[in-house]
Amino acid sequence: MTEGVVIPLLTGRDRWERVVDGWCDNSHADAFTHTVRLVEGTPGADPDRGVEIVVVATPSPGYEIREARATAVGDAVDPAVLAGCAKLGGVAMVAGLGRRLAEATGEGAGASLVRDAVVEIARLARQVAKLPRDVADRAVAAGAAACRETDQAGFADLPDSCFTYSDASRALFTSREVSTPMTAELYSPRPGAPRVFVRRKVARLERLDGRVRLTHSMHDNVHGFDVVYEIDTATGRFVRAEHTTSRLPYAGVCTEPQRRMAGMLGETLDAGLAKRVQSHLGGRLGCAQLYDLTADLLKLVAAPV
Repeated sequence: MTEGVVIPLLTGRDRWERVVDGWCDNSHADAFTHTVRLVEGTPGADPDRGVEIVVVATPSPGYEIREARATAVGDAVDPAVLAGCAKLGGVAMVAGLGRRLAEATGEGAGASLVRDAVVEIARLARQVAKLPRDVADRAVAAGAAACRETDQAGFADLPDSCFTYSDASRALFTSREVSTPMTAELYSPRPGAPRVFVRRKVARLERLDGRVRLTHSMHDNVHGFDVVYEIDTATGRFVRAEHTTSRLPYAGVCTEPQRRMAGMLGETLDAGLAKRVQSHLGGRLGCAQLYDLTADLLKLVAAPV
């Protein structure tokens, strides 16, 4: 097949996938233990490589790593890269994390894999909080609008991170029916509670006749996303851009920015697309999860073998 679009990860095969399993344990009075297991390779076969990262970190607003350790799945990750994770103690999972990760892990085999896994840890850390239990119980009992306000109190970096947490959405919480799967355990988990938050993500690249299909799913306690793109391999043009949302943090409000997905139809896979995706899907009028799922797919499309 003659292609204008070349995807290194599909060299010599028709399908490739990355599977991420993550969970949060309420292991400490003032910190969580976050675990991410990331493996990738041909679907249905033994993974080409993988890594498991375990991080003990404080909740919002600090997100400070107290300790971190990494183990490889298979032997395709440089032991020096794994050892570098131990250097992350004291690093905050906020702006600048990428630079600190690069310094700690170096550029050995599997470094990008380890860095991606730590980014997933940082995302998990923004799903659980340590608020007083009575605050959590009152919010859940009061409903979606109260949970939204509790989110903004419990997670310092939420305001204006997406449409739901912008001023533009506030009135919708009282003018329409809004439902939420939020629970008190996410805001104030019981001491020692395991797997307070559990997430699975599957990204897949697949050759079709004259197209490449990109899919990315994410399912956890409060999200259910299944994203599908198809790209014409001769032109690099997006000829399909669809997704379904089986679960949203605030159905009736989070629903609004999902319409922005249509802006990806007709886009072209080129050097400037990553920036344009932000305007299509991200920002205070967009959906942070939809943006991340798409941006991560585009990184994989360009990733070296």
